[in-house]
Amino acid sequence: MVRELGRRAAEQGVPAGRVVDLYLSAAWRMWRELPDVVPYRDRDTVRASAESVLRAVGEAVAILVDSYQAEGHQMIRREESLRRELIDDLLRGDADVARMVERAEPFGLDLGRPHQVALAAPGGGLSDAEAAASALERVVLDRFGDRDVLVATKDNLVVVLIPAPIRPAPLRSGPDDAGQLIHGALTRHRTGRPWRVAIGRPYPGSYGVARSYEEAREGLMFAERLHLDATVVDARDLLIYRVLVRDKAAIVDLVQAVLGPLTQARGGAEPLLLTLETYFATGEVATEAARRLSMSVRTVTYRLARVKALTGHDPADPAQRFTLHAAVLGARLLEWPTNAASSSV
Repeated sequence: MVRELGRRAAEQGVPAGRVVDLYLSAAWRMWRELPDVVPYRDRDTVRASAESVLRAVGEAVAILVDSYQAEGHQMIRREESLRRELIDDLLRGDADVARMVERAEPFGLDLGRPHQVALAAPGGGLSDAEAAASALERVVLDRFGDRDVLVATKDNLVVVLIPAPIRPAPLRSGPDDAGQLIHGALTRHRTGRPWRVAIGRPYPGSYGVARSYEEAREGLMFAERLHLDATVVDARDLLIYRVLVRDKAAIVDLVQAVLGPLTQARGGAEPLLLTLETYFATGEVATEAARRLSMSVRTVTYRLARVKALTGHDPADPAQRFTLHAAVLGARLLEWPTNAASSSV
């Protein structure tokens, strides 16, 4: 009976201290109502009776607290399981929209308003996403409140679901942007260890969450394959890359037709491809490209000349530069020439 009382109190959300206080108050009232079976002057008998009652009450309180805590742990595990299932279904884009809205409501999510998803990837082989998510959750809740916010982990990534701002965001992210907030909190948690955050655009509805998640995943992939220096990647800034990879057959054809001859170079295509990539990233300034590559300017200009000789495209010619640059970006997105299998159709 006492164990059942503890379980029911936990289910109803009664504070533990209040539960114990109520039980002791009931025991005190029961003591006062006990029949007067022994004379008051018999102190030894009264003392023995009191000790028996107190011992029984103490054992009952221990059972009460134990069952309360056990049920509390069970409730936490059940809620965490439901929470993870909800997040997985949201990110996957579950087809049962009505059921999804019903399941999201207890967690404070209004799927009728726009939300966006941010993904944080640990660098350097870190694998403490769970600990990072716990630390990040306090920061996110403090910034956005406890409604329309979820923080979880998936595939060693920290997943953050936040409501979209009421006002449209500026074209360029400011220092108080959600991505910067998340990155700053994670960096402090890891004492400066590297993290990269990608944030999708906001969309309404349960399908909107899945769409924003896919954009954030693409953002992390693009940043890694294109060797971007940015620690916070906004999906709005990567739309051109989505255009490039949308028609894989066309981009594969472009890479093979334009850059294919580089495989004939001594040492393979990678050194020349890296030189082109750095040259374009520095605004076609050979001296800056040489500095970043830790080589002489003469080596850079020699490699650019080899590219022109092998491909027939001059990196210094504005009319041909766009084709070369697009091909280089496509090669990085396809992981060419390292992953040649993914660069064929």
